[in-house]
Parts: sequence; C-alpha cells; structure tokens
Amino acid sequence: MTVYVDDMRAAYGRMVMCHMIADTDDELHAMADRIGVARRWWQSPESTSGSHYDIALSKRALAVAAGAMEITWRQCGAMNMRRRVTGELGQPHEAVEWLNALRASRRERQHG
Repeated sequence: MTVYVDDMRAAYGRMVMCHMIADTDDELHAMADRIGVARRWWQSPESTSGSHYDIALSKRALAVAAGAMEITWRQCGAMNMRRRVTGELGQPHEAVEWLNALRASRRERQHG
C-alpha cells in the first residue's frame, strides 16, 4: 500500500496545488489526517480524475516526509485512469505505457 504525490503545480488563489492519491481510500484519508488536510478537500471516486486530494505544496512536503512516493502528473493521471478501468492504480513506472497501450487498443477497435 502506497500514497503518491504528483508534481503538478496548479495555482489556486495564492497557493500552488498538486494531487495526492493512494492505493486505497483508507490509506489516502490516513495520510490526509497525518499531514493535516481536512476531509472536505477529498475528491470522491465519482470525480472525473478519481479519488484524490488536492493539496498545497507545504502539505506535499509533509506527505513526502511521511513516506509518500513522488510521481509525475502524467503518471498520476494514468494511474487514476487505470483504477477506473481495472480497479487498481498499478505501478507508477508502468502507468503511462499502460495508458498508451489502452488508447492504442481503443483506436484499433474503432478503426480496425
């Protein structure tokens, strides 16, 4: 079980935000509690980007210090897509390749 934080840098007012995801919602909420992120910031599984928290960079640093794995925003998006399709995040090192293969397979079915 792992918690991940991506390297996205999105402006939100005066803050800069990134995503925090995890293998399970229980693990995600546990990390949020540990680093002081309120439950109201949770984006539920029904959201288009999957279950995650948008967190400020200061909270990202706390998450990394508490054991979260750093990933790219591309890996984060691919992992959330994989969870929507398969029910599991998979591994970050193979996430983008998995997503590219899924897209190629879908194109082949449409045009082949």
